[in-house]
Amino acid sequence: MLFYVMTTLHVLVCVILVLVVLLQSGKGADLAGAFGGGATQTAFGSRGPASFLSRMTTAAAVVFMLTSIGLALISTKAQPRSILETTGTSQPARQAPAASEPSQPMPTQEEIQRKLEELQKQNQGKAAPAEQPSR
Repeated sequence: MLFYVMTTLHVLVCVILVLVVLLQSGKGADLAGAFGGGATQTAFGSRGPASFLSRMTTAAAVVFMLTSIGLALISTKAQPRSILETTGTSQPARQAPAASEPSQPMPTQEEIQRKLEELQKQNQGKAAPAEQPSR
């Protein structure tokens, strides 16, 4: 509810700010300023009392900045959840079926050791004739 109120206030202040800025006249807006006749003024204009439009511009600018900061803070607090929580899936994804080959059980340490010993015996039996010098 607060988000919508602040958004409405922000848009209203934006419109007011645009209108107030457009209603203000420039520093040399008279006919003499167009031909260079306003050279007697200082660089930033005369230091007269602030008019109603300039005070209204300042107030609208302050409210605009405050609503901008407020909306930024509210919008970041509104989404503390991760993207995984917002997908709407309550069940875990199914895994692909296993390969059609029957899986063989993993060999134990003893089976691996026996297989290594058998391979070493086979290699020693084949290597023994090659070790004899030929004449």
